[in-house]
Amino acid sequence: MTLVVTGGAGFIGSRFLKYYREKYPERRLVCIDKLTYAGNPRALEPFLADPGFRFLQADICDREAVEALFEAERPWAVINFAAESHVDRSISDPSVFLQTNVLGTQVLLDACRDFGGVRFHQVSTDEVYGDLPLDRPDLKFTEASPLRPGSPYSASKAAADLLALAYRHTYALPVTVSRCSNNYGPFQHPEKLIPHMIGCALKGEELPVYGTGANVRDWIHVSDHCRALDAILERGTEGEIYNVGGNCETDNLTLVKTLCGILGIPETRIAFVADRKGHDRRYAVDAGKLQTTLGWQAEIPFERGLKDTVEWYLRHREMWEQTEA
Repeated sequence: MTLVVTGGAGFIGSRFLKYYREKYPERRLVCIDKLTYAGNPRALEPFLADPGFRFLQADICDREAVEALFEAERPWAVINFAAESHVDRSISDPSVFLQTNVLGTQVLLDACRDFGGVRFHQVSTDEVYGDLPLDRPDLKFTEASPLRPGSPYSASKAAADLLALAYRHTYALPVTVSRCSNNYGPFQHPEKLIPHMIGCALKGEELPVYGTGANVRDWIHVSDHCRALDAILERGTEGEIYNVGGNCETDNLTLVKTLCGILGIPETRIAFVADRKGHDRRYAVDAGKLQTTLGWQAEIPFERGLKDTVEWYLRHREMWEQTEA
């Protein structure tokens, strides 16, 4: 029972490795990660002495390396976290997003097909659905909602989702897809909203908020996401899509003000900056299918999870002091 985890040195991937090892200590884990700026080798340190763990530093676009790994390990499943994921970076340079998120996914799917129909799970994002109006809080995206990605990042993820589902239809490959709302928690790269605000606050800088801060996101703790992924891998129906959401919507300004309160700094430190190009207004997914069919529920309250996250960054200065590549 060997599971290949791509992007395992990243924020969500490394948390999933920790979760999976604790729940399934008898299973073999193989991690592939290119170790770009977003990969954190420290997140893998707890596994390196584990005889049931293997790390391969490689690009998922490297077909030869991926095929050699499959030949050696013969995995039962692959879960694909490997992706370029920062929207601002995708606006500056879309090409690397298409390379990793689309062509890299194709390499993995080909290997799954060529080595006997290996189970493949695509970890995706709610951003593939586009955005929702701010004045309709009753509206949420379901798995049947059309795809209307609004950034090069979300377009690349939508393409990867469709490619995975096409391999299911064409080659009968056992594929599932999950689309999750915004994750937060320990070890997240400081370019992301919550750790970026924590870092700015602790360094005595202004807290930059796009536009008026009215954009709304649904937040979920990374541990709850990992539990959902485990449920989908173990009990999900092949060919299905599952939305994963925390049912915890908040606008960016309210979130930053909450962080100010936790950190004990004045809200006057908040500075409004020019809005991001094509900034989506609101994301919200209906996770009812996952809850009904697989019995999953988000368990970590946002207030508690946010305080725990802030405390973690306070104990790990090296994370918010990290210099972006």
